[in-house]
Amino acid sequence: MADIGVIGSGTWGTALTVHLADMGHKVILWSTFKEEIDSLASTHRHPNLPGAVIPESVSFTSELCEAMKDKELLILAVPSIFTRQTARRMKEYIVDGQLIVNVAKGIEEDSLKTQTDITEEELPEANVAVLSGPSHAEEVSVGMPTAVVVGAHDKKTAERVQNIFMSPDFRVYISPDMKGIEVGGSLKNVIALAAGMAAGLGYGDNTAAALMTRGVTELGRLGKAMGSATETFYGLAGIGDLIVTCASKHSRNRRAGVLIGQGKSMEEAMAEVKMVVEGVYSAKAAMQLALKYKVDMPIVAEVNKILFEGRSASEAVVNLMCRDKQSENPDMEWDRQ
Repeated sequence: MADIGVIGSGTWGTALTVHLADMGHKVILWSTFKEEIDSLASTHRHPNLPGAVIPESVSFTSELCEAMKDKELLILAVPSIFTRQTARRMKEYIVDGQLIVNVAKGIEEDSLKTQTDITEEELPEANVAVLSGPSHAEEVSVGMPTAVVVGAHDKKTAERVQNIFMSPDFRVYISPDMKGIEVGGSLKNVIALAAGMAAGLGYGDNTAAALMTRGVTELGRLGKAMGSATETFYGLAGIGDLIVTCASKHSRNRRAGVLIGQGKSMEEAMAEVKMVVEGVYSAKAAMQLALKYKVDMPIVAEVNKILFEGRSASEAVVNLMCRDKQSENPDMEWDRQ
């Protein structure tokens, strides 16, 4: 069994803590907020995971050194906007070759770097991997069957993470396409905002399916331009994560989108959701990446205009529907012209 430190006691970090402790691993959960750690330690419950019970074997700490010392594996589970500053704090205690698995999803707005890019930049001593896929914390924390994918620079590291996480209710695949996994996991949140906005406008399943299908096309188009494998976007970190985030009652990005579609501002929607809405932070980065790599991403463009330029969601739908006529698969050849 592995000795594991989970850096970040949000819903996802806590859900993975429950999962790994239930498997028999030795787990310590860290938060920078002592009052949060004290509450988790006394109740063994997370307020946003009402169905989950944190096993008695789990330890809790607000001391980063304690969470990292002698750990075989560290899970970096803080919200993506805090990854860099947390990694900088970890620098004092990191050991050469120590394995860090990034599980947050997001692109840094200023640098356009992924979570593993940031971690490797701040902690070059570490061996960094990524875990992603359709995996709501609310379901993982109560043992509902889930499948994810782990990306790493080398197969040995990926298999090591796979072996630690794999269980009868948590299936883990491996992939060498770290960049694709992170692009899919980060930017699908932007498409989920769009799906939520459509639902908030009162549109139905046809609209949601169109947004998801064309959304994964946009992600794949960008990923390919960035050097990722197209297949990744039709796997767990692409279409899989996109579906669950666009359609699930657990999705904070979809929920924020619904509120915006109903007429609330971005700030009002985020305040009502009461959790970090990653898609809002990823939207600008997605647009900057589209411009940098000269990739057409009309859904991402319209979401940005709604969030940051005052465009209404209903106007954005009209703009998307009335674009110039196109072929769905322009590279396919016709039998006859």
